[in-house]
Amino acid sequence: MIWCVEDDASIRDIEVYALTSTGFEAKGFEDGDSFWEALQTHRPELVILDVMLPGKDGVSLLKMMKDSETLGKIPVIMATAKGSEYDKIQSLDLGADDYLVKPFGIMEMVSRVKAVLRRCRPEAQTRLLQMEGLVLNPEEHTVTVDGKRVILTYKEYALLHLFLSQPGIAFTREQLLSDVWNTEYMGETRTVDMHIRTLRQKLGAYGHIIETVRNVGYRLEGRHDK
Repeated sequence: MIWCVEDDASIRDIEVYALTSTGFEAKGFEDGDSFWEALQTHRPELVILDVMLPGKDGVSLLKMMKDSETLGKIPVIMATAKGSEYDKIQSLDLGADDYLVKPFGIMEMVSRVKAVLRRCRPEAQTRLLQMEGLVLNPEEHTVTVDGKRVILTYKEYALLHLFLSQPGIAFTREQLLSDVWNTEYMGETRTVDMHIRTLRQKLGAYGHIIETVRNVGYRLEGRHDK
């Protein structure tokens, strides 16, 4: 989960949309106080933190995070105004992992997020999830079929990740709703069927490995490559 702390609603919405459309889960906060309150109970994977915020400003929040034993290791990318050299230097001195200068390009933001996540997990070797010519890279949030990139929605990606992580396990539709759409989701099970159908189509020749288990749900079959 990537958290975007930005008081400008239009910028915040674009940040969240860009991250979710590239395979991440993202959430926005409009001020420092609500962000800090959420940090007391949840831990994001990375934070994009604007310097100028109502309530607690970004630099103060960064210092509070880095002074905390439990929050200090969360990667932070600071967003600074163009020409604010002091803010950049101060943020880096306080422990920020990177910075973006406004106005910044959305693809630059996504690239910096991926780069910081890679740097902050150097010891963790990427474990590819693979079934024959179907490969899912959890670190890069990418899926390839026989070497060709396949673009999946966030829910399609989450379904495939779950199946590849536990091949041969039959999941009920209710389990898939709980695991992929979260436990509070109250939608109909046909939502799962629609996403499975589009996922199979996008996987092409490998779509058949997601098998329908009659009166139960779905499972992934096939030879799991190491």
